Amino acid sequence: MKPGRWKTGTRHAKMPLMPLIQGMVPTLKRAQRRIAEAVAGDPEQFISHSISELAADYGVSAGSIVIFCKSLGLRGFPALKIALARELSEPILRSGDKNRPPSGLPGILQGVFERHVESLQQTLKLNTPDSFDRAVKCLLKARRIVLFSIGLSYPIAYSLYARLRFIGLPAFIEFDSHLQVAAAAEIHRGDVGLAVSVAGSTRETVECLRSAKEQGATTICITNSIGAPLAQAADIPLYAAPSAVKYFQAPFASRVTQLALADVLLVLVAQKRRRQTLAHIRRAEEYLLKHRMPSTAGRGPVRRGQRSQTDLPSGQNS
Repeated sequence: MKPGRWKTGTRHAKMPLMPLIQGMVPTLKRAQRRIAEAVAGDPEQFISHSISELAADYGVSAGSIVIFCKSLGLRGFPALKIALARELSEPILRSGDKNRPPSGLPGILQGVFERHVESLQQTLKLNTPDSFDRAVKCLLKARRIVLFSIGLSYPIAYSLYARLRFIGLPAFIEFDSHLQVAAAAEIHRGDVGLAVSVAGSTRETVECLRSAKEQGATTICITNSIGAPLAQAADIPLYAAPSAVKYFQAPFASRVTQLALADVLLVLVAQKRRRQTLAHIRRAEEYLLKHRMPSTAGRGPVRRGQRSQTDLPSGQNS
C-alpha cells in the first residue's frame, strides 16, 4: 500500500492504532496484510523485535514495514513501536485472555457484551467530532437524503432512513440493488448520498456512492473498513470499529458499531432541529396510537364509551 492512497486526515492524532489497523486489513495487499495481522494478532510481541527480525519472521522486506508505518501517518518503525507501547499501557476494559473463548452461558454472555463495549469505545475514538458535525450539517441542508446498502448492512440503512423520515427529513431508500443504482443516477447537487457497508467493497454500494458523487451530491459512508473503496468515495467517512465478537465468517459480523454511528447522526440531527423534530414525533405518535391493539391483560373487555389504554394522551402510553 502506498502512503498516498490515504486521504489527508484519515488518521487524526488521537485515533488509536489497533482499531485502525484492524480496519485496514481487508483493504491491504499481501505483504502489508501480513504486517497488519502481525500487529493486530500480538502487538506486544511485535514491538519487542527489531525491524530485521520482523521482516524475516513474516517474509516481508524492511521497506514494506516502513511503508506500512507511513501509511498510518507515522514517520517510521520506531514511531510505530512507541505509539503501540503507549496504547498498550492504557487501561483496557476486557478481562481475562482475549484468545481464550468463553465457556458456559455466563461466560459467553459476559464475553459478548464486553467485546461490544470495547468495539463501541474504539468506534468513538476512530471518529472526530468534526466528522459528525460536517455530516449533520450536510444532512440538515440536503434536498434529499438517499441511502444505499445491501445484504446484512441494509437493515442499518433502513433503520436510519425510517427514523430520519419520522423526524421530518427527506430520506429515501430502495430495497432492490438495481433500483438503488437508478436512484444514484437521478441524484443531484444539493442531495446527500449515504452508504452503509461492513467491508466497504461491495460493488453495488460502492458504485452507487461513486455515481452520487459524480452527480454532485455530498457523500457519506458508514463502514468498518478504513481506506476501502467506499471510504474513498465518501466526502465524509465514518468508521465503525470491527467487532471483536466473531461468529462464523465476515458476513455474520456484528453491526452494533454501525448502528451506534447511525444513532449518533440521528440524535445530533434531532437536537439541531428540536422544535420540528418534536412536532413530527408528536404527529406520528398520534397516528400510530390509533393502530395499536387495546391492552386487555388482567381486565375485562373494553366497553363502549370506556377509554382503552390506546386512548391515553401521548407520552402516557408506551
